[in-house]
Amino acid sequence: MDNLVPIAIWAAAVILGLGLLGMLLFGIQSIINGKINLVTGAIILIPAILLLILGLIIGDWAVAGIWTLIIMFALAAISLLVSGIRGLFN
Repeated sequence: MDNLVPIAIWAAAVILGLGLLGMLLFGIQSIINGKINLVTGAIILIPAILLLILGLIIGDWAVAGIWTLIIMFALAAISLLVSGIRGLFN
């Protein structure tokens, strides 16, 4: 049973990597075909860029991931609040 844990972790990591690679390739294909606006693509990259910056600054990638999650939750809450206020006055 102890031998299966590292194999399962590597299998999950490989599947995750293949999924990310597929999303990247199909995203590039959609940008080339004009199905996705570049601004939308840039907005989708915000968490990855934030994680990269925080990871390089902090040095601990787990803590950087937690801070990225907290910051993205805060940005989502602020954007919902601004959107609601803007809808109230329109």
